[in-house]
Amino acid sequence: QVHVTESGGGLVQAGGSLRLSCVASGRTFSSLAMAWFRQAPGKERDFVAGISGDGYSKNTKDFVEGRFTISRDNAKNTVYLQITNLKLDDTAVYYCAADPRFGLLSAADYAYWGQGTQVTVSS
Repeated sequence: QVHVTESGGGLVQAGGSLRLSCVASGRTFSSLAMAWFRQAPGKERDFVAGISGDGYSKNTKDFVEGRFTISRDNAKNTVYLQITNLKLDDTAVYYCAADPRFGLLSAADYAYWGQGTQVTVSS
């Protein structure tokens, strides 16, 4: 069983930056592809960015517009999501997901999930 825990959310003003962290345990971290999703109230859980186990491959959704950067530190079993120039529409619960397969875009395909961390952007 893989245990996933996110942290780093909070209340941020529009235009600000935030770095989310996610720690995964229970399996060799480098064997897991990791991804970030987000879910706004009343909306579906959307893919934001993913990274392969070795960190060399990444994919992101179009709306990212270069503002979101996913990275990982396998020595710390941690994946990060750096968000810059935050917008009001970025307000959502951000979830970290893990799966042995890289490139999955649908939430239904991921085997392991964290509990989510709230990001609220204020004007």
